[in-house]
Amino acid sequence: MFNVAVINLKDIIKYLVSLTVIIIVVAVLARFFSNVKKSDNVKEQIGSKIESIKSNSYLLCLDETIPNAQIAKEKTNTIEASEGIEKSSLVKSLLGVELRMAKEDVKKNNENNENEVTNNEETIEQEAPQEEINLANTELETEVVTQNPISENFNTQYKNIKIKNETSFSLTEDIMEPNISIENKNVVIFHTHTCESYTSSELYPYQPTGNFRTIDKNYSVVKVGDELTKYLTEYNINVIHDNTYHDYPAYTGSYNRSLQTVQNILKTTSSDIVIDLHRDAIGSRSDYAPTVRIGEDYAAQMMFVVGTNGGGLWHPNWQQNLKFAIKVQEKGEELYPGLFKPIILRNSRYNQHVSKAATIIEVGATGNTLEQCLTSMKYLSKVLNDIM
Repeated sequence: MFNVAVINLKDIIKYLVSLTVIIIVVAVLARFFSNVKKSDNVKEQIGSKIESIKSNSYLLCLDETIPNAQIAKEKTNTIEASEGIEKSSLVKSLLGVELRMAKEDVKKNNENNENEVTNNEETIEQEAPQEEINLANTELETEVVTQNPISENFNTQYKNIKIKNETSFSLTEDIMEPNISIENKNVVIFHTHTCESYTSSELYPYQPTGNFRTIDKNYSVVKVGDELTKYLTEYNINVIHDNTYHDYPAYTGSYNRSLQTVQNILKTTSSDIVIDLHRDAIGSRSDYAPTVRIGEDYAAQMMFVVGTNGGGLWHPNWQQNLKFAIKVQEKGEELYPGLFKPIILRNSRYNQHVSKAATIIEVGATGNTLEQCLTSMKYLSKVLNDIM
C-alpha cells in the first residue's frame, strides 16, 4: 500500500511568492549598499581632488598672481605653528596673508606720498621765493611836492611840531612835552572807516562802490594797514591788524562798532599803541594829494588826529595820546621832514580812551594813489620802530 502526500497548491504558491520577495529585497539591499560604497568612493575621490586643487593648482595660481604670496604664506604658517595656532581653513590663512600684504602696500604708498609732498613743497619754495622787503633808509633828501596844495592851518607849536588846536584847552608845554614811554610793544591796527579808498591808478585799478569808497579790501585803507603790519613785523614788532567792516553796510555808528572790536582785542592782547588807520576825509577836492618825495620814493603825507574829552565823554588818556603823537612826529621830522602834516586836536573822543598811545593816523587823501600810501608805511614803520 502506497503513502500518498497531498500537497496543497495554495501553500506552494505562498512559499514561492515569499521566496521571490526575499530575493528581491536582498537584491535591492545589495544594490543599495553597493551604490553607497561607490558614493563614498566618489566623495573620497572628489575630496581628494579638491584638496589637491587647494594645495597645488590654486596656490600655484595664487603665487603667480600675487607676488611673494608663497613666502608670506610660509612665514604665516611658521608664526602660527610657533604660537600654537591651529589653521582653521585655507581661506582664513590666505585672508591673513592678503591683509598683511595690504598693510605693507599702504605703508609703502604713504611713505611715497609723503616723499612726493615734501619734494613738491621744496619745489614750490624754490620756484616761489619769499618777497624781499626793503626797509626804509635814512639820510635821504626829502621834499614836499604836493600839487594844488591846501594851505596848512595851525595855532599852536611845540618846537618844530605844528598843532591845529580845535578845542578850548590851552596847550601848555607840560601838556605837550613828549615824555611818554612805551612799555608794551604790541601794536593794534584797525579801521573805523574800513571802506575808505583812493584814486584809481594803473597799478591799482578798482571799481568804486561809493565816493572814494570800496568794499574790496585789496584797494581800500585795509591794504595800507596790511602794508604797515608787514613792515612792523620785519622790525620784530608784534602786530594785531583787524580788518572788520565798521562802516558797511551802514556808515552811521561806525565808531560804536569799532570800539567793540578794539575792546575785544585788548581783552586778550594788551597794547599801548592803538592805531585807527584812515584816509583824509577832505571831499571837496578830489585832486588833493598831499605828497612827499623821500629819495626816489613818492609817499602820501600823513596826519595825526587826536581826540579829547572836550565833547563831554570820559577820556583820561587824551594828554598821553597827544604826547605820543608829538613824539612820533618829532622823530618823523628828524628822519623825513614833511612826512607829517600838522596834528589836529579835536573835542571828539574817537575811541582813544582805550589806551595811553591811541590815535588816528590819516594816510593821504582822495587824490593820492594806493601805491603812494603803501610807500608811506615803509617810512612810518621806521619812525615807530625808532621810538619803541
